[in-house]
Amino acid sequence: MAIAPRLDLRQSQTLIMTPQLRQAIKLLQFSNIEVNSFVEEELERNPLLERDDSPEPPIGERAAVDQLEPRNPVEMDSADATRSDILPADSGSPLDAEHAETYDPGGAGDGTPLAGRMDGGGGSHSFEGDERGIDDFAGGDRSLRDHLGEQLRLNFIDPVDRMIGAHLIALLCPAGRLTADPVAIALAMGLPLDRVESVRWQMIRFDPVGLFARDLRECLAAQLMERNRFDPAMQILVDNLELLARRENKRLMTLCGVDAEDLTDMIAEIRALDPKPGATWDTTPAQLVVPDLLMRPLPDGGWIIELNPETMPRVLVNERFYAKVAPQAKKDEKVFLSERLANANWLVRSLQQRAQTILKVAAEIIRQQDGFLRLGVAHLRPLILRDIAGTVELHESTVSRVTANKYIATPRGTFELKYFFTTAIHATNGGDPHSAEAVRFRIRGMIGQESLDDVLSDDAIVAVLRREGVELARRTVAKYRDSLRIPNSVQRRRDKAVPA
Repeated sequence: MAIAPRLDLRQSQTLIMTPQLRQAIKLLQFSNIEVNSFVEEELERNPLLERDDSPEPPIGERAAVDQLEPRNPVEMDSADATRSDILPADSGSPLDAEHAETYDPGGAGDGTPLAGRMDGGGGSHSFEGDERGIDDFAGGDRSLRDHLGEQLRLNFIDPVDRMIGAHLIALLCPAGRLTADPVAIALAMGLPLDRVESVRWQMIRFDPVGLFARDLRECLAAQLMERNRFDPAMQILVDNLELLARRENKRLMTLCGVDAEDLTDMIAEIRALDPKPGATWDTTPAQLVVPDLLMRPLPDGGWIIELNPETMPRVLVNERFYAKVAPQAKKDEKVFLSERLANANWLVRSLQQRAQTILKVAAEIIRQQDGFLRLGVAHLRPLILRDIAGTVELHESTVSRVTANKYIATPRGTFELKYFFTTAIHATNGGDPHSAEAVRFRIRGMIGQESLDDVLSDDAIVAVLRREGVELARRTVAKYRDSLRIPNSVQRRRDKAVPA
C-alpha cells in the first residue's frame, strides 16, 4: 500500500462560541449587581451607549401565572409590556424605533453642558437655604485599630513597646483574637518572647477587654480579671469550657467544689461575657438583598410577576451621534465606530433577552410551587432543573444560569430562585414524593415541640416520619438535623435539664 498525501473536501457542522456568545452566557448568570457593574464598564468604553435617564418610570415587564392553565404559564400583558425595565418590549427591535425614542438631542452625547453647572462644578454659590446642622459634618465612627492605637500611645512610652503593640494590632482578626503564635511574632521581630508577651498581656486589658487573646479561655479570663471575679473556682470552670459546652454540670460541680446554685451563678457570669470583643467594631451593615423579581397575588387567585426596575439597567444606542460622526471619520475610525455600534446593539438585545428569560423561568417556578406560596414550606414540591427546562423549552444549563444569584420577593418573603429546587424523598405508600426541604421543616418542628420527658432520638424521628408516609433512613435524619444545627438527643436532654 502506497502512502502519499492527498487532498479531501469534507463538510461538517460545528458550534463555535464567539466572544459575544460567551459574554451573553455570563450575562445571564450575573447577579443584578454584576450586571450593573458590567453595564457601567460598557458605558465608559463605548461612546455610542447612553443610560436611559428618562424622568417617567417605565412600566415593568410582567408575567401572569394562571394556576388553571399550566400549558401557557407566561403571558405578556400587551397593555403593560409596551416598555420593559430595560428597553421597549414590543415585537419590534429597539433599534427600529424612531430617533426621538432612542436618543435625546442636546444631551451629553452632543457635548451640551449639564443644566445648572455654570462653572463646571455642582451645587449653589451661596450657603443660603443650607439646613444642615453641625451633626451632619461630624466625622464617622472610629475603627477598632484607631481606638487601640490611641490607647497604645497613652500606655506605652518606649518606642520598641509601641512597635510591638502596633504589630499586634495589625495581626488582630475581626473577632479580636490574635491568631499568630507569639513565638513566631518574637522571631519575626527579633525580640525576646518575654517582652512580646509582656506587651500583649498589658494590651489584653485595653478597651474592649479581652482583645489579643490566643483562645476563648484567655479572652474570658481577662474579662473576669477586669471584674475581679477570677477566683480559683471560676478559673477551674474557665479551664473546662468543653465540659460546660456538653452540660456536664455534675462533673463541673465536683471539680469547682461548688453546689448547683453557685454553679448556676458562675455560668450566668460566663454567659454575660463577650467571647468576640472585636466583632462589635468595624461592623459593616449587612447588604440587603434587592430582589430581581416582584410578585403579588391577583384577585382571581393567580399571581403576577414583574421585573424589578431598580435592578434592571436601561441603556440606549446613540444612533444619531453615529450618523453625525461616521461620514467624517477616517478609515480606521469608521472601523472603530462600527465595532462600537455592533457591541451596543448586542448589549441592548442581550439585556432584553436576559430579562425575558428570567421572567419566563420564574413564572414557571411559581406555577410549580403554588402550594408553598399559599400554604407554607410543608407544601414545597420536589423540583429539579429538568422539570422547568422541559416546560419552558430551554436547556437545563440555561435554567441553572437563570436561577443563580436571582431573588424573588414573594408574599412569604424573599427567596433565591434556587431555593425552590429540592430533591425528592420517596413516600412509604407509593404516593407523591416529598420535598427534602419540607422534611427538614417537619424535623425541626418535631424537635421544637419536645419536652424534657420526651426527647426524640433519630430512630424515633424516623418512626414518626414513616407513619406520616415519609421513607427516610436514620443517617439521613442525622444529616438533616446537623444541617439545621440541632444537637443530638443526648445534648438536647442536657440543655433542657439546665434552667435558662
